[in-house]
Amino acid sequence: MCAVFLGVKEMKTIKFAAAAAAAVTLCSSAQAEADLGQLFLKEQTTLQAIPEARYARFFKFNGKNGRAKGENVEFANSWLDSRPKATGDAQFQCLAQALYFEARGETVKGQFAVAEVIMNRVDSKQFPNSACAVVHQGTGRKYECQFTYTCDGHKEVIAEKRAYERVAKVARVVLDGTSTDLTEGATYYHTTAVRPRWSRSFTETARIGVHKFYRDDRYRTASN
Repeated sequence: MCAVFLGVKEMKTIKFAAAAAAAVTLCSSAQAEADLGQLFLKEQTTLQAIPEARYARFFKFNGKNGRAKGENVEFANSWLDSRPKATGDAQFQCLAQALYFEARGETVKGQFAVAEVIMNRVDSKQFPNSACAVVHQGTGRKYECQFTYTCDGHKEVIAEKRAYERVAKVARVVLDGTSTDLTEGATYYHTTAVRPRWSRSFTETARIGVHKFYRDDRYRTASN
């Protein structure tokens, strides 16, 4: 066993970094390697305990091209169709359903933009901290929810299977950590057919398809 003994006087006068370096030199190379192995094992165990989606979001790339894990996002149905079937947990299902009911008629780029708004809300202190909580905020109070389809009194039926499969892939890509940076931190949007009063209080950041996107500059998302 490798041990280092320092007196009280030495502990007070030797800087911590110097003492640590001296300690290492007293250890045999075999013992040092064993200690490093234990440290690496502990680090690996800690990283494995982090949920995959959360880990991916820690290291997401915020570039305009939407690169993540060595791939480029292509805003085309053909690109989505080339990807494997998307699956996931409750958070994935909430985001996929929100994209289906809110944006299935939009372009692929527009669908990514709506997904971005939802995840910007997740990152913002102004809103709940999960996709499901964001999507269902206010649900139960008719026409007082954040996403109309959750409180308009109509049954939520996914009738267009192919459309759902595609938006589910959008949800999967976003939850896996890809950042497309389309809306400049927007946390609100509305269709171009209306002009709600609240929009006058926010900064318009983008117009994509039939939606306009807004940011409340009093609150900025974690990525901004």
